[in-house]
Amino acid sequence: MARGNPANLALGPGSLYIAVLGTPEPADLSTPWATVSANWLQLGYTDEGSTFNYSVDSENVEVAEELDPVAVALTSRELSLAFALAEITAKNLQRALNGGTIVSGAGTVIFEPPDLGEEVRVMLGWESEDHTERWVYRKCLQVGNMEMSRAKGAAKATISCEFRLERPAAAKSFKAIMTTARAA
Repeated sequence: MARGNPANLALGPGSLYIAVLGTPEPADLSTPWATVSANWLQLGYTDEGSTFNYSVDSENVEVAEELDPVAVALTSRELSLAFALAEITAKNLQRALNGGTIVSGAGTVIFEPPDLGEEVRVMLGWESEDHTERWVYRKCLQVGNMEMSRAKGAAKATISCEFRLERPAAAKSFKAIMTTARAA
């Protein structure tokens, strides 16, 4: 007797994408991101994949005549996408620090971070390696501590990121696109 459906297991790290706010979103699993819009760019290698976090806070509604709450009221929701970029580039620094300037010169690239209040929100996307899932995060701001450690040997430097989702003006914070086999 089957206890579940192995076809519904989700494996692998997938690919991360980034785009400017308002970029057209994929509507299916087959159209390449760059065909949907040239603004969708792959973020490249990560250290250990990515993690989508969804948490809600709640408060019990209590009355003197009952031991148990008579209702539970949701008071807030926090959504985030965390990953560590493994490619140390000026563009990835710009993404992790919510903007800034990049100037290329004679054999060098110079990055300077944005001033306070000049942070740029972005859209993020993720696609599974087997092309059975896509996620679109519509308005994101990197709020985590950006850390970059250097160590000996094979320990690579990474740029840690935690993008928090904000509610966009005309849509939900995110959407997930999956194969019809995952409807149940």
